[in-house]
Amino acid sequence: MADPIRWARYRWQRLISTEGRECSSNNSSGKCYQSSKTTGKHRIVIPCLGHFKEEYEKVSKLYMNNKIRTTRYTLLNFLPRNLFEQFHRIANVYFLFLVVLNWVPVVEAFQKEITMLPLIGVLTIIAVKDGLEDYSRYKMDKQINNLVTKVYSRKEKKYIDECWKNVSVGDFIRLSRNEVVPADMVLLYSSDLDGICYIETAGLDGETNLKQRQVVRGYSEQVSEIDPEEFSSRIECESPNNDLSRFRGFVEHSNMDRVGLSKENLLLRGCTVRNTEAVVGIVVYAGHETKAMLNNSGPHYKRSKLERKVNTDILWCVLLLLLMCLTGAIGHGIWLSSYSEIPFFNIPRPDGKLSPPTLAGFYMFWTMIILLQVLIPVSLYVSIEIVKLGQIYLIQNDIDFYHEKTDSTIQCRALNIAEDLGQIQYIFSDKTGTLTENKMVFRRCSIAGQEYCHEENAKRLEAYQEMDSEDEDSVDRQCGSSTPTSKCQGHSDRAVCEPLNRKSSNQLSGSYSAFKRQDEAGDIPHSGHMAFSSPIETDVVPDTQLLEKFSQISFRSYQQSEEASSKLSLETMYITDFFLALAICNTVVVSGSNQPRQKVRLSSLSRMPVKSLEEIRQMFQRFSVWRLSSSSLPSVKESSESPSSFVRKLSIFRMKLASSALDGAAQRVSEPQNTDSPENSQVPGELRLVNVAAGDEPNYAVSSAELSPMPKLCYEAESPDEAALVHAARAYKCVLQSRTPDQVTVDFAGLGSLRFQLLHILPFDSLRKRMSVVVRHPVSKKVVVYTKGADSVMMDLLRTASEVHTNNSEIEEKIKERTQQHLDDYARRGLRTLCIAKKVMSDAEYSEWLNHRFLAETSIDNREDLLLESAMRLENKLTLLGATGVEDRLQEGVPDTIQALRKAGIKIWMLTGDKRETAVNIAYACKLLESEDRIFTLKSQSRDACALVISKILEGIQKNASVKKKKSEKLGNVSASPSTQAQRFNAGLVIDGRTLEHVLHDSLQNIFLELTEKCRAVVCCQATPLQKSVLVKLVRSKLKAMTLAVGDGANDVSMIQVADTGVGISGQEGMQAVMASDFAIPQFRHLRKLLLVHGHWCYTRLTNMVLYFFYKNVTYVSLLFWYQFFCGFSGTSMTDYWILILFNLLFTSVPPIIYGVLDKDVSAEILMELPQLYTTSQKSVAYLPSVFWITLLDAFYQSLVCFFVPYFTYCGSDIDIFSFGNPINTAALFIMLFHLLIECKSVTWIHTVAIVGSILFYFVFTLAVGATCKTHNLRSDFYWIMEKHMTDPVFYLVCLLTTCIALLPRYLIRILQGTLFPSPVLRAKCLVQLSPEEQRKAIKRWKDECNVNDRVELQPTSVPSSSAAGAASEEESIDSVLPESKTPFQTCSGDGLVKNDSLPDIQDESGCTSGLNSEKTEFIKGN
Repeated sequence: MADPIRWARYRWQRLISTEGRECSSNNSSGKCYQSSKTTGKHRIVIPCLGHFKEEYEKVSKLYMNNKIRTTRYTLLNFLPRNLFEQFHRIANVYFLFLVVLNWVPVVEAFQKEITMLPLIGVLTIIAVKDGLEDYSRYKMDKQINNLVTKVYSRKEKKYIDECWKNVSVGDFIRLSRNEVVPADMVLLYSSDLDGICYIETAGLDGETNLKQRQVVRGYSEQVSEIDPEEFSSRIECESPNNDLSRFRGFVEHSNMDRVGLSKENLLLRGCTVRNTEAVVGIVVYAGHETKAMLNNSGPHYKRSKLERKVNTDILWCVLLLLLMCLTGAIGHGIWLSSYSEIPFFNIPRPDGKLSPPTLAGFYMFWTMIILLQVLIPVSLYVSIEIVKLGQIYLIQNDIDFYHEKTDSTIQCRALNIAEDLGQIQYIFSDKTGTLTENKMVFRRCSIAGQEYCHEENAKRLEAYQEMDSEDEDSVDRQCGSSTPTSKCQGHSDRAVCEPLNRKSSNQLSGSYSAFKRQDEAGDIPHSGHMAFSSPIETDVVPDTQLLEKFSQISFRSYQQSEEASSKLSLETMYITDFFLALAICNTVVVSGSNQPRQKVRLSSLSRMPVKSLEEIRQMFQRFSVWRLSSSSLPSVKESSESPSSFVRKLSIFRMKLASSALDGAAQRVSEPQNTDSPENSQVPGELRLVNVAAGDEPNYAVSSAELSPMPKLCYEAESPDEAALVHAARAYKCVLQSRTPDQVTVDFAGLGSLRFQLLHILPFDSLRKRMSVVVRHPVSKKVVVYTKGADSVMMDLLRTASEVHTNNSEIEEKIKERTQQHLDDYARRGLRTLCIAKKVMSDAEYSEWLNHRFLAETSIDNREDLLLESAMRLENKLTLLGATGVEDRLQEGVPDTIQALRKAGIKIWMLTGDKRETAVNIAYACKLLESEDRIFTLKSQSRDACALVISKILEGIQKNASVKKKKSEKLGNVSASPSTQAQRFNAGLVIDGRTLEHVLHDSLQNIFLELTEKCRAVVCCQATPLQKSVLVKLVRSKLKAMTLAVGDGANDVSMIQVADTGVGISGQEGMQAVMASDFAIPQFRHLRKLLLVHGHWCYTRLTNMVLYFFYKNVTYVSLLFWYQFFCGFSGTSMTDYWILILFNLLFTSVPPIIYGVLDKDVSAEILMELPQLYTTSQKSVAYLPSVFWITLLDAFYQSLVCFFVPYFTYCGSDIDIFSFGNPINTAALFIMLFHLLIECKSVTWIHTVAIVGSILFYFVFTLAVGATCKTHNLRSDFYWIMEKHMTDPVFYLVCLLTTCIALLPRYLIRILQGTLFPSPVLRAKCLVQLSPEEQRKAIKRWKDECNVNDRVELQPTSVPSSSAAGAASEEESIDSVLPESKTPFQTCSGDGLVKNDSLPDIQDESGCTSGLNSEKTEFIKGN
């Protein structure tokens, strides 16, 4: 076949038809998918048209329509369903039981209506809250369901406007640009000539970069829009699921041919169509069966640790209640038995008989339960919910969490675990995008064993200062332009440039505002919103040595390199293929900047195939950057300037050239004229050179006929690594110009415009750790596989010496060896590394692989396994081209945050997929590991060896600890000095992904956790997302520790979900981690205040409020219990029933809520300065079991005082029962409210208003009840009681004396604690009263004391060697573990990194890590 595209399609058709015949001839074949056997497990989708009418009616009944309903209730079921859900709480069931019990005449304690008040009040409040929330969801559902889209009508034979709710499976939908997809549908037509639809998935995952979706194979060649009436195929796909990254199925045509479907053919509900005028698709999932709705799990509901503890303590209160009721029942029976005659108050039953004392005691047991019901705090749950909402409100409105650069702040997605932030013991953190900025900057590369350091680029990065935030924002919006430019005047020899001033910056900002206003009006979003497009990422200054070699590449030299095997030819081939791989081995979407987010398409002339080698050679000579023949500017080789000065000038021009002059020069260069013409000589030479050489996009595209103008390009990548590599290739004039489903166009400086036929893309996955593209090379016409991936897997896929059929086997082995050295060096410098390789296939090999690939793509069951197997068949016997080193800088404030969290007693684990050296270097840079730490690198190939190594490490640590202990004992009395105290052993553990597989086995989990507990930091490198989640779950379950997981990408979702608290960082990789998290923060540094301040406050406030509720209820119930000893345990109350029920529900409920929301034991500034204070909440000091029981004992004491002081005051008088109970009630109110004042750490005017308001409300209510409520029962008449006491001086004296005696012990204890035995929190609180200068000195002294106590005396004791395990061969001192030089990222060198630091390997492999030869090496010579 002459045309490669036709040849590939012909091969596909032959394979499809062959497989169809095999399936029809052999039904028992296991490889052929039989739809009839699995109809129940899969979905069959057919169009709702005339010729499918009968079958459609049968199938469509099984599927949902597109109407959604996220509400929980309807008008009819709201009341019963809401009550049903509320009675899932045990407390509500308990109080319902009491209401029912009070309706039994024998055990009735109150009026029937009064008992119902607490329960009705709580249920009503929660029902109103649920109803308002559900109504807001109803309005949103109604708005979405009534959106309009174009649906094909089989009656009218055209597309008509239809509401979303009326869309069904099998409908044809037609969408225009900027419309939202109403349901999951398979793409059958796109107005794009290449069959591509560009979508924005911000509604699903928060990613704003454009993504490509392709028309189903076989439909992309249609010239006109698809006619639904002519669609005669059926679709079979998997059942609805929530996996956004997977879609399996096939289209079966009427001739039984099948075409596989993948996620690339599926438009998901909620996505927005961009850059495509019209698309048509058929709906496969609708309504609640769409992937978006299946992922909509609603808000997160977790039970906090404090809530579980509260439930346990409520059980203790239940036991206390049962004990009191049992005492009352027994006492009542004994009291009745003490009467020899029938007492007058013992009323007979209706049959005239008396109840025996035993039965009367049994009845009294239930009466006492009704009477003492307030011991179980029914209002506590409601108060906790209100307090948590208040705390969340304060967190979300903290201005310190606002990040101006990203215009984002904290999000609290889980409303009921805020207090868990104060008890975190372990933090599991991702590295990329979490600790680092996720801005990938190209730093170094190695090609064919030769390293290129890019020193000029490193100097640019050192001097680069992101300007100020205003200037940087304007720069980011240039999209593809390297730097902001100002007016520039140039002449033949030099260019005079002015830097960007404030005025031009404001003009740029104004232009962006205009774009923003257009965006809000519904226009195309501006490209400035793209991720991975800041100048620091897009600007790359070429390496002078590589630039010189690159300039020598021509079409002829590259063609000769394919045939020859000389040193120069091989180097040319390696360099060319290396940059071609950087440019095309990705999924980057190319768009233009003049028309934002508009796909770039080559003109018809530029798309013409290259026909002659001579034409390419002539064009290369005419327009080659490095051979510009100008009277004013010589070429690179002819220039008298050195290469370094030349590149330095390029970097200056990149920062300062004006866009007007640059565009004008580019426009003149793009004119099809001879370079020797007078017109061309008028173009400033520097401008023409910089426009191409410095990395800006060329404004022209080379074709065989003539030049066609090309706009500036924007690259929209799904990951920052891809963007960094594409921009690096662009800096060397290997420019990715366009991408379609069938081809990729690259403008290569020495080869012209190359159009690669794109055969397959094997995307990156966490299992393979690599991605590949299969293309047909336009020069050699061969099938070439370009692969990039992690060196841990790529090195094993390279072809061996025996598989190399040429005399280059020795050269390839040397390339592999030197590249590995460079990779290790890059990793030590903290760079992210990737290996680049290629493989050339014959047509026969490709056809054989294509056969297996087709079977995998058209299968539904086990599709992932089959696709993985086909990828493994392709990605082997690779030829190593080189490697790249990309820097990902730390976020601002990460080292200080980690140090503060470690001082707070939190252990931090870093879980990353990067290789060991990179992870360790970043760990030192962020101060997770420190220079005095002893680092153990655990690397084992078997489970037994891993167990032996861990045992040896533990023995060494224990031996070290015992030696220090003996030394400390010898010191005797001198040990009182902090500097001579025996210190703990500081160790860090580094473990890779393969070893993790061993330690996560059940037999090694305990010993591994024992080791990690002795280490202050753990770094897990090359870990998969599954291993991350298993580690978090292991620590959480085995160690019973409170865990927090923080990450920013989709690979961190599983880890975030299994932790007690999940924190997502709204970085550049979308919002999947944020949507799965409980809290979302803009930067890692915000974790410091979230935990140390708000976590401490939330936990302290809530625990104190819960303890106060228990104290308050026990105190009040005890008053009723003490009275039973004086009324024959008859279940009588000395208080009016209304006051009794409302006392806890209204009179004393608001102050503790205010206390729980606003109380501050220590100011935020001091909590940030002294992280050690976090340990008080971390260790639950405020809510220990002893604190709970001491609180209850204090409650019993205060109730005794509150009861017996009025009792002895009025003893012997003739006052009635309510006149006796009123002083007790009033004194109890004062005692409880002033008790709260004693416990408050900070009293504001809000506290004062709440307390005074509660007292006034109590008096107003009791006065009103006493004046209006008169019953017919003289014994229980509350009429005018409070009015009489208000005029009695004894009443005031009793209340005052009772309050003072009851609160005196607690008040004295608090005074003694604050003076003689102050806690760290009390000491910190006193710092607020000092002057600013004294406060700084006191904080400094405090920090010095903590540093002395935490300082580690490292002894030259090491882990003993283990020959069986292949551990370190000798005992080595701690000083030899790490050099005494500055830690990484702290030196003043060009790289900002330590150039050589070695780590001890504890591994089961013999040998040690060899050092690197930092000297530059030449290209490997063949022997």
